[in-house]
Amino acid sequence: MKDQLKQIIEQSLNQLIAQKQLPEFALPAIQIERTKDKAHGDFACNIAMVLARPAKMNPRQIATLLVDNLISADFITAVDVAGPGFINFTLSADSTQQIVKTVLQQGQQFGLSTVGAGRSVQVEFVSANPTGPLHVGHGRGAAYGSVVSSLLTAIGYKVHREYYVNDAGRQMDILATSVWLRYLAVCGEQFVFPSNGYKGDYVVTIAEEMKAAHGALFLKSAEQVFDAIPADEHAGGDKEQHIDALIDKTKALLGSELYRQVFDTGLTAILAGIRQDLADFGSDYDEWFSERSLMETGVVDKAIAALKQAEMLYQQDGAWWFKSTEFGDEKDRVVVRDNGQTTYFASDIAYHLNKCQRGFDTVIDIWGSDHHGYIPRVKASLAAMGQDVERLKVLLVQFAVLYRGSEKVSMSTRSGEFVTLRELCDEVGKDAARFFYVLRGADQHMDFDLELAKSQSNDNPVYYVQYAHARVCSVFRQLAERGLIWDQQLGESHLDRLTEDHEQTLLSMLARYPEIVNSAAMGYTPHLLAHYLMDLARDFHTYYNAHHFIVDDTTLSQARLTLIMAIKQVIANGLSILGVSAPEAM
Repeated sequence: MKDQLKQIIEQSLNQLIAQKQLPEFALPAIQIERTKDKAHGDFACNIAMVLARPAKMNPRQIATLLVDNLISADFITAVDVAGPGFINFTLSADSTQQIVKTVLQQGQQFGLSTVGAGRSVQVEFVSANPTGPLHVGHGRGAAYGSVVSSLLTAIGYKVHREYYVNDAGRQMDILATSVWLRYLAVCGEQFVFPSNGYKGDYVVTIAEEMKAAHGALFLKSAEQVFDAIPADEHAGGDKEQHIDALIDKTKALLGSELYRQVFDTGLTAILAGIRQDLADFGSDYDEWFSERSLMETGVVDKAIAALKQAEMLYQQDGAWWFKSTEFGDEKDRVVVRDNGQTTYFASDIAYHLNKCQRGFDTVIDIWGSDHHGYIPRVKASLAAMGQDVERLKVLLVQFAVLYRGSEKVSMSTRSGEFVTLRELCDEVGKDAARFFYVLRGADQHMDFDLELAKSQSNDNPVYYVQYAHARVCSVFRQLAERGLIWDQQLGESHLDRLTEDHEQTLLSMLARYPEIVNSAAMGYTPHLLAHYLMDLARDFHTYYNAHHFIVDDTTLSQARLTLIMAIKQVIANGLSILGVSAPEAM
């Protein structure tokens, strides 16, 4: 409806310009909004105030001129000028009721559009280091990323979902060393596990499986391992120097081939778990992109060479630094250490260059909010290599804080003290987890209430929405039990019987759905859709409690049944985008 009103206004303005009743100017974007008060009609437009300056006319004068010369349309019953120049539109009852027919005709396609026109968007989300299972903090990024992807798909974009696998670098070396040390312990060696190693039970499990598969293949004595190693933190030393020395010793004692085998054993086991957890959570990917592949194919070296050629790198103290301060960063950043090893930043530069070279129209990175300082330096590197920085959108997600009762639950991967995403889903269910994660704006702090998520009450938002869908289904089961049928054609031909305030509210809510999907997609704001579904469910439950649907008045009954079937369809469509099920019974 908004689009139809925009077309009518645009055509009317062009006609007034052609007739020289308005001066010539480039038409700005026309904004149509739903009115908050029905006394002001159904829709309002502020175009007259927007045009006041270019037209050099009073906005109310422009509004009056436009209303007096508006192209007629059957679905508009009244047009009024209000306040300083707002134009209010009142629609016919028939046009309002038409939404029910549209919903039922389009079914699962209702709310979809072609706004994106097939333009390509890459969405990279989660991309947690494969050093341990995903925890509840990662779950918010997983839900947000997958729903943003689904929303963009719903409005016509071609979306490529990607997970960047950090399968190289120091953290993965710490994991490999941790797995090997646990393997030695499983084999009976005695030593104090490093304070900066990965301590989770999952590391022990991998080590046990490695011993079962390979026996003593990787066995070395603890004396060999810890000989001449700097003291750990508990002994008054530096934990970082201690773990780095252990990494070097692990590589030296095992040799490149066996070390790579241990490294890949840990990586493969953890990555397989991450893949499975995300799939079970409803977050699917088109590609799992390997950081290691950037190094093995020389992409990192090429990116560094391009920056050197652009004179954006300089050498100091044996290391190569990127001049990120020239692009607004707080300090310059190292890309190649004094030992010749490239940094994470070097890999990220190469990865983003690779993204741009793959030809996506838009590249969306979804990062944890603690990475906000990373944005200017990544954009700076792209600008330095001649890439269009505007193609990159970085969306930040606050990590969710989990509470069990009043007690905050730890989420430290290194210490091994955390609740995994799988454990969360096992406890509250995938549907509740996903809905709760997208219920607030991604940039807002979130406390995840386990008890509320598990409750079957109207206080639980996902239960409240799903129950509305199930309630409609129960009405139609009651209809069948009474030996009655839903006559859709009869219902659609008598939608004029829907005159109750509750019914008018629901008709208006149904008409808003496509607008909500578009707004949520374009603004990367899934919470708009979640809250819309809660509002629609609230209005339906209020209607359900106030009126009967199966009544003796046949035409009224069929009209109401047709209305609630449309409500059921919209709830199912919205929940589908959120990756949440729409149960028929609860």
